[in-house]
Amino acid sequence: MAKDHFSKTCQNCGGELHITRMECGACGLAVEGNLKLPRLARLSAEDREFIELFLLSAGSLKEVGKILELSYPTVRNRLDRVIAHLRDLDLDRRTERLKIIHELEGGGITAEEAARRLAEIS
Repeated sequence: MAKDHFSKTCQNCGGELHITRMECGACGLAVEGNLKLPRLARLSAEDREFIELFLLSAGSLKEVGKILELSYPTVRNRLDRVIAHLRDLDLDRRTERLKIIHELEGGGITAEEAARRLAEIS
């Protein structure tokens, strides 16, 4: 499987990269803003490749094991790890939402600021 070199981490400082501009190659229409990477794009390259192979194998862990020359339990553990990573992404989002709500309740931010920040998390 070909390795992609896409990273969610800044090679300079280690911070999280964000999409800020998308542009149509045909007409030049551009969308700008602080756009979050899709959940699957926030997984490591290794995990994304595993998911791609899993899908191309029609969800057969046995087939994935054959292709990667790994035992079924090893492949199952990798899938469980990817699932855990995706759940962690959900937990991070929920934690951030609760933080914003607590800030609003404590008077630290306005309702408008809370609404804007909550919309960015979605």
